[in-house]
Amino acid sequence: MSRIGIKIIAIPTGVTIEMKNGVVIVKGPKGELKKEMNPLIEIKQEDGKLTVVRKEDTKASRSLHGLYRSLISNMVTGVTKGFEKRLEIIGVGYRAQASGNKITLALGYSHPIEHKALPGIEFKLDEEKKNIIIISGIDKEMVGQTAAIIRGYRKPEPYKGKGIRYVDEYVARKAGKAAAKAAA
Repeated sequence: MSRIGIKIIAIPTGVTIEMKNGVVIVKGPKGELKKEMNPLIEIKQEDGKLTVVRKEDTKASRSLHGLYRSLISNMVTGVTKGFEKRLEIIGVGYRAQASGNKITLALGYSHPIEHKALPGIEFKLDEEKKNIIIISGIDKEMVGQTAAIIRGYRKPEPYKGKGIRYVDEYVARKAGKAAAKAAA
């Protein structure tokens, strides 16, 4: 048995889950999410609780059991609370400016980089620290992918630590040529 797949998903008040033509539809206060289900996996809903069950005991269905339970759980969390990722911009002259559904980044290139948000994604800058970008939305996968794309515009480099990184990310620092020469 899958340790994650057998866990029961509690359905909070205000959230409805439907299964139509192999598609799971989760509706909540923040919006609606849809996910196509594999035919090897089945969903059972009773008394405000949701159980993900596999139809057969093949290797393929066992590997999908925990995956689909996690995906549905993330959908329920997304429509109730939402998800967010925080990115930190470090470097002299590196700036971000959020306006509407796009963000403009000045990252030391000869031109500013504009990134338009996908539907359901929102950009904000931290009120206190203007160098922190907050990416939020109801779809966990889309929020994480958007954060990864923005981080990819200028990854943190190991010598001075300049670039875009996740707020809780650790960047291993290297000694430069001058430090290596002095030690020798």
